[in-house]
Order: sequence, then structure tokens, then C-alpha cells
Amino acid sequence: MQSIDTLLCGDTILTMNDTMDVLQNGAVAVHGGDILAVGSYPELIAHYAPKTVVDGKGKVLLPGFVNAHCHAAMAYFRGLADDMHLKEWLEQHIWPAENRLLNPEFVADSAELACLEMLKGGITTVNDMYFFGGATARSAKNMGMRAVVGAGIVDFPTVAGNSVDDYLAKAEEFIRQWSDDPLVSGCIAPHSAYACGSDTLRRVKEMADRLGCLIHLHVSETAWEVSEIQTRFGKRPVEYLESIGMLAPNVVAVHCVWLDDAEIEIFARRGVGVAHCIESNLKLASGVAPVAKMLKAGVKVAFGTDGAASNNDLNMLGEISTAAKVHKALAADPTVLDAKTALRMATRVGAEVLGLCDRVGSLEPGKRADIISFDMRKPHLSPLYDPYSHIVYAALPSDIDLVMVDGNVLVQGGRAVACDETSVLARAEEWKAKISPTGGRI
Repeated sequence: MQSIDTLLCGDTILTMNDTMDVLQNGAVAVHGGDILAVGSYPELIAHYAPKTVVDGKGKVLLPGFVNAHCHAAMAYFRGLADDMHLKEWLEQHIWPAENRLLNPEFVADSAELACLEMLKGGITTVNDMYFFGGATARSAKNMGMRAVVGAGIVDFPTVAGNSVDDYLAKAEEFIRQWSDDPLVSGCIAPHSAYACGSDTLRRVKEMADRLGCLIHLHVSETAWEVSEIQTRFGKRPVEYLESIGMLAPNVVAVHCVWLDDAEIEIFARRGVGVAHCIESNLKLASGVAPVAKMLKAGVKVAFGTDGAASNNDLNMLGEISTAAKVHKALAADPTVLDAKTALRMATRVGAEVLGLCDRVGSLEPGKRADIISFDMRKPHLSPLYDPYSHIVYAALPSDIDLVMVDGNVLVQGGRAVACDETSVLARAEEWKAKISPTGGRI
């Protein structure tokens, strides 16, 4: 018998592999951070000698969620400014707060809080976009989380850079610094076509192609943005990005609320991945992305939480459930975005969009052990007929019993075991006093 680190067991295993295999009385053999085998418990326990066996009674196992768009370090701005239009929210509240407070210490501490929230909610991989990416990368690494961290690029000076040349130089240094890390990698994150000029975006594309990394940017989030790009360039945003050669499979386009049919076809032809952030889009009244049309056209659509300042949580289950319901209502068709499709978008498709499908996104031999377990023995999850249905339409983050990333257990029994949660929360309270000395709005 082969000695291994861990045998994770489950009443049901949703592999999310190519054939969407579902195993009953199953188990996952994990050793050295790798998945060695996925199969029935009797078969695997006869072949492997695990140091640890994790009981699977009442549990459903599946790959960890992939958050395709986040601003982790904005967690400290949660609830600071709500119930207003995006432009007003940014220009009158968020950007002034950032100019006053942003530094590597702020970003590291706030990102740590965000990682804790995401991990406890089953998110094992995040694609982040913000400034001081090194601080976010270190926090994700310290928390044991898998992350693609974007180096923020804009055309105007901020506390993180004084020019486009400065931003790009720092981005390249950052991406090279993290190029060999097993958990964290870097990408280039130009904010948007309205915050970055054509020359900046062309330079971003050249750097991303040269370094072999992702480009992560907001696209067509609001009607104002579409109008602004049309006024400047005489084209809609996607058409404009296509005209300057920006679009390719290494591009993650975020929001994509205001796409027309021609733009959807461009995305499908160019292999662009989309991060759908429905709860942020609803809260800011930006609109709802035409996800059903994108899926029909063959566009890869994953889910993103956006930042906690505009959502106001980092809850992937909320995104999945809300999207599955809203798109049914918009299409007047209950078969649109069914539970199995929605869960696939949150796992395997998310990994594909981020270029990580060779490592994560499904439970298969040869992939890294990023695994989550739901405890289904709850009143709101009983009786259990279809685990896809229950996870999408009924489950809560508090139902997640175990979270493993790269073979390391980070959450067990619903509690964070790889960090001091009390200290993380205490630092949040300390920063609150600096962010809002009066204690906030009542």
C-alpha cells in the first residue's frame, strides 16, 4: 500500500471534470499537495495508507471556488459609502479615501481580512486587482491562498505611482518577482479603457505577451463608460479594444454589462474570458450582463465578487445563487443558467479563465489539492436530492466544513486553522479608527 498524506472522504464528490462525474461514498487521495486519485472509498482505502483520514459522513466534496475578480484590499472600505452611482461612489468617496490611506501596510492588512473571508466561504483562488500588489501577494501567501495578483495601471498619478512608466516598471518587477511561486502569480491590471489611454493599453499588451501573464481590466461596466468611450474613439468599448489589438485569451474582462451582440461575438472569436460580478452590478445599479447570450456564443464566463466596498461581501455562494435566479427572470426561462452550469462556472470555468485549469478547478489526478467540503446535515439542506441544487440555491458559507489549498487544510470544522482570526479582526478595528474617526454613518 502506498503511504499518502490525506484521504478526504465524502458521501458525494462533485468532480467537475470533463464528464462532470459524481461519485457516491467517494474519496480523494492527496499527497504532497497533489491529487493522486479520485474514486470510491473502498477502492482507495484498499490501495493507500493515509496518515490522516477525514470523515465524509454527510459531506459533499468539490473543487474550491475561483473568484475571477476582486479588490481584496478594499475590504476595509466595506459599508463606508453605499447606495449611490458608481461615478459618485468612486470620485467622491473611494478615491479620496484611497489617496489619504493607501500604503503597503493598509493593503496587506485589508487583503488579509479579505483572504480570511474568502477562504471561510470556500474560495481557494482569487484574481485580484489593486495597487501595492506585493502587499496583497504576501498576504495571500501567508494565508495559504492561491492568487493571481494584478499590478494596477492608470494614466494619472496616485500614491502607488507617479506615471505610466512608473506603474509599468513596477508591474514588470512584481510579476518577475513572483513568477516561480507555487501559489501566487502576477498579472497586469489596467483599470479600464477610460482610465488608460490607447498607448498605455498597447504597452500593457506588449508586456503581458512578453511575460506570458494575464491582462485583467474592467470593460463596459456602466452606460456612462460606453458613452465615454464612444465619444473619445467613435467605437463601443469592446470594438475599441479590438481595434488596438488588446483582445486575446489571456484577457479577463470584468463586468461586461453593456455588451451588444457584435461585441459578444468579438469576445467569443478572441477567446476573452469574462468575470461576471452580478451582486456588485445590482447594488450599484450598473445593470446585468447578458450572460445567457455570452454562454450561448461560447464565451467563457466565470464569477467574481468584486470588492467588499461595492458588494458588500466576498461570498461566492451569493454570486452563484443570485446569478442563477436573476438570469432566469430576465430570460423568462427557468432553464437558463441551471445549477450545474452555475457551479461549473464557479469552479472549472473560473480556472480556465485564469489560465489555471491544468492545476485547479476540478478534482482529478495530477491537479493540485484545492478542495472544499460542505456539511449537508443542516435543516436548510435537508432532505438532500440533488447536491448541485442545494449548493447553488440553499447553501451558506457557514455550511463549508473544510477548505484545503495545495494540500494544506486552512479551514476545518468551519474554523480557520492556519491563521489567528482574532488578530485579523482586531487589526480591522484599528484601521476603522483611522478610516472613519467618527465611527461611521448612522
